[in-house]
Amino acid sequence: MTGEASDRSTRELPAVLLCGGEGTRLGADVEKPLVEVGGRPMVACVLDALADADVTRVLAVTSPDAPDTRRALRSGLSAGSAVPCTVLDGSGDGYVADLEVGLSAVDGPAVTVTADLPLLRGRDADTAIDAAHAGPADDRDAVPEATPDGTVGSVTGCVPVAYKRALGASVDASFEHAGTPVAPTGLNVVGDGPDRVVVRERDSIAVNVNRPGDLELARRLATRSEMGF
Repeated sequence: MTGEASDRSTRELPAVLLCGGEGTRLGADVEKPLVEVGGRPMVACVLDALADADVTRVLAVTSPDAPDTRRALRSGLSAGSAVPCTVLDGSGDGYVADLEVGLSAVDGPAVTVTADLPLLRGRDADTAIDAAHAGPADDRDAVPEATPDGTVGSVTGCVPVAYKRALGASVDASFEHAGTPVAPTGLNVVGDGPDRVVVRERDSIAVNVNRPGDLELARRLATRSEMGF
């Protein structure tokens, strides 16, 4: 094994993909993870991104609230992904309960991500993975040194609230970090070390599709990306 391949294998993580939401605020005629952006169901877009990242496998957690999503994943949607994907049944009792189902199956550090990030890219997951394998840093653009003991820390991925609002994306939750209001993206790492907040200004993690306006924005940005803008 080459040094580069060895380094990659030691930093790769599994991922827990949460895709059990009903999407009542979105008001779509299909379950939220199956709403299409760029001609692909959102859950498939996220799987594509994870396949392009340093992710070993995906545990997709569905729920009784999204039976069509579960059926689609089990009938071939996940098989079309370039990363191995196992579909798990969540309880439908909410984000935390479904997250526990996925983390219990992984039994160790993992990337966690929601299925409402259709613009996600592999580099976004890799940014979180890099941060999880690194020591604490205060500067949002700093690249800290790797932890000497190989500890995998926890990471909370965020986008500045001002960036989301300028883009036209809705903001459901926020907190202040280093003097700046930031919003969680839904892309995180649950590890066994200290928690880091990693802030990036990227369209790819700034649009969580929760409302009709978010869907319109995501589709517009996806079209621009396909056209090379």
